[in-house]
Amino acid sequence: MIVEVRNLKKRYKKQMVLKGIDITVETPQIIALVGPNGSGKTTMLNCMTNLLSFQEGEVRLLGKKHTDASLFHDVSYLQDNRILYGNLTGYDHLKFICSVQKIPYSKIKEVAERVGMEKYMKQRVRNYSLGMKQHLLLAMVIINEPKLLLMDEPLNGLDPTSAINMRKILLELYKEGTTIIVSSHNLDEIDRLTNTIYFMKDGALLKESLTDIASKKYFLTVSDVEKAKQGLTDKSIPFSETGQYQLGFEETDIDLQSFIDSISASGATILDIEVQKVGAEKRYRELFEEELSS
Repeated sequence: MIVEVRNLKKRYKKQMVLKGIDITVETPQIIALVGPNGSGKTTMLNCMTNLLSFQEGEVRLLGKKHTDASLFHDVSYLQDNRILYGNLTGYDHLKFICSVQKIPYSKIKEVAERVGMEKYMKQRVRNYSLGMKQHLLLAMVIINEPKLLLMDEPLNGLDPTSAINMRKILLELYKEGTTIIVSSHNLDEIDRLTNTIYFMKDGALLKESLTDIASKKYFLTVSDVEKAKQGLTDKSIPFSETGQYQLGFEETDIDLQSFIDSISASGATILDIEVQKVGAEKRYRELFEEELSS
């Protein structure tokens, strides 16, 4: 068993934050944890990694009780950048982890190159941008090649290129056998990472499979956007203008072939078609309609 959380309850004074959380993970996978700020996502991850005590329940990771210190040779937890030391370099942070975990120092160069921080590894962290700090945090949690990786907002502060690279690394780790539980507000990235998602609402977890609720969004790059728009308008086909030469639509509105036929009939040429799965945001809007309208 990789993760086993039973009836986890946590309260602060009189406020019950976690109201009996249950999670079971038996095979390697990527699991997304989604919910508004203050819904209890970070609290749950902190309880699972023994950074917070809880009033009721049981947590076992990789078959061991969550308080077993030996776990953390095989379990890593990416927290926010407040855990970093500004006067130390990125290299200092990684060297310390290698010392504690008995990892060869040669791994430092390897992991720095993998996350793309080799150029500033010797700089003091106080001079790092938010994105650079996220790169360092990622390097710190993968240098021990964990079997289980917990991540709290790993995409925070990343530019689009870094976010794409982060996704690539996470998918590589999953293919290598690592189970990943990732908390994130970036619903587009969630759609690209996994079909398994837990929504945190009112102190409870709601498990969803995005394959049951997902649709597809198409983005078509065209040679003449004005001609294409006119052709779609003439046939009353819904679309959105998503770029200077790009039009988009969701498959729930119309099928792809009808969209293509209408653009072709207008005299515009289709240069490229991009497909994006849409599911996490759709379900989020349904679950948290009150919060979004307030």
